[in-house]
Amino acid sequence: MCTENKTVITDIHLGFHDFNKFKIPLFILFLLLYIVILCGNVLIVFLVSFNENLQIPMFLFLKHVGLADVLLTTNIVPMMLHIILNEEMIITLDGCKCQLYIFGLSNVQCLLLAIMSYDRYLAICYPLHYISVMSLDVCLLLVVGSWLLAFVLVTGEMILVYKLDFCGFNQIDHFFCDFGPLLSLSTSDTSVLTFVDLVYSVVIITVPFIFIIGTYVCIFITIFKMNSKTGRKKTFSTCSSHLTVVCTYYGTLSIVYTSPAEESSSNANMKKFLSLFYIVIAPFMNPIIYSLKNKEIRETLRKYIKWCRKSIDSLNICFCKIHIIQ
Repeated sequence: MCTENKTVITDIHLGFHDFNKFKIPLFILFLLLYIVILCGNVLIVFLVSFNENLQIPMFLFLKHVGLADVLLTTNIVPMMLHIILNEEMIITLDGCKCQLYIFGLSNVQCLLLAIMSYDRYLAICYPLHYISVMSLDVCLLLVVGSWLLAFVLVTGEMILVYKLDFCGFNQIDHFFCDFGPLLSLSTSDTSVLTFVDLVYSVVIITVPFIFIIGTYVCIFITIFKMNSKTGRKKTFSTCSSHLTVVCTYYGTLSIVYTSPAEESSSNANMKKFLSLFYIVIAPFMNPIIYSLKNKEIRETLRKYIKWCRKSIDSLNICFCKIHIIQ
């Protein structure tokens, strides 16, 4: 409970200061990035969902990674754009907690990336057993299990967050409600919640990363045992896109959360920029990496482009005939 000389916090003031000179270029940059993220990931979700040629495990997992990227960026970027232009934004405490909840849920992509690495491991190390082990039913079970696990863990953590008291100071020098800045405003004992968050991070982030490393060690050993250079190159190309995404995602994530904890203004600003890189750049890179490096995605996209052009041409012809008749 709050003491008499401290008021209960109902609103949170988010701020993104010290960048007044660059707010217009930053706004335009991140708006364009957000548009590309939405278009790219929604396009991948659409292509995988409505094309039979892409109904294979790897693309099913990719579709859900795209959904998680859209969830992550849509949860944060629109608010961030408002803060860049206006230097601050007022959000309700419940709204701040809700944003933190969705942010935690979007970390499901760590589990999905681990499942994708297991898919590549089976395809390369045990190709004869791949079809029988990685059936579409198993893939669906793995995807649903990942979302369910993330939901249960985040919900359990957020129940503890909702029990905290927030009194007095209500300003966060950040562009979204991250876990650390929000906890710093609480006047309650946060030791139990900090431990729970550590467990959550280990289960959702660390364990999948260790699993990914293990699968790729096995994959590289299998590739190096191949006698043909062409075979090694072709096999490695099947997992290069996933490996690039893993390096981008975990590279930015590790830099953000392992940087020094000193509260100097330069370090705080650096963490903000690194958070931007993790939240915006990684989702921006995913559809580009997969669309440029994946032959099936490119061919499917070409087919839809040709179909759209033919449809437009047919509509133009129909309109011309109607105009002539009139």
